[in-house]
Amino acid sequence: MSRETRTPPAKAARSAARAPAFLFGMGVGGFVDGIVLHQLLQWHHMLSHTESGSSKTVPGLELNTLADGLFHSAMWVLVVAAAALAVRARQQGRLSPSWRFHTGLVLAGWGVFNIIEGLVNHQLLQIHHVRDDLGGPLAWDLGFLAVSVLLAVGGWLLFRGSQMSGKIGAPDAG
Repeated sequence: MSRETRTPPAKAARSAARAPAFLFGMGVGGFVDGIVLHQLLQWHHMLSHTESGSSKTVPGLELNTLADGLFHSAMWVLVVAAAALAVRARQQGRLSPSWRFHTGLVLAGWGVFNIIEGLVNHQLLQIHHVRDDLGGPLAWDLGFLAVSVLLAVGGWLLFRGSQMSGKIGAPDAG
């Protein structure tokens, strides 16, 4: 008995890899949140709205430093995973050359990360808010979510506006 090996017909255009840019955007979004809001502006820390994580005590600051470090480590893993997926996509000929494709997905990933982080950490768990020190943390949290939605939608529109939003081998206007 002979076994017949079938090779699927080659597609005219291959699907471009979306995950690398999207995951990179999520990681960058986390880095910007952690570096800018946690460290530079010091508006909040990962656990600053919890009883044991008060940033007014040394043990609270120590706990928040650890939590912020774990958060940054998770963001680092996302960025490294994005890089590994980009290398794999390049080897498979599935890495789009379009800047709109990648920039759009990076912005969309950043926005989606912020939406998840804002809903889970700020609203559901309430382990921190964008600003606790000025009063009215809900207004700051809603503003953060609004900017996040704009990032996600704007990024998705930029990605979809790319003629290469789904296929490799198609012409690209930019």
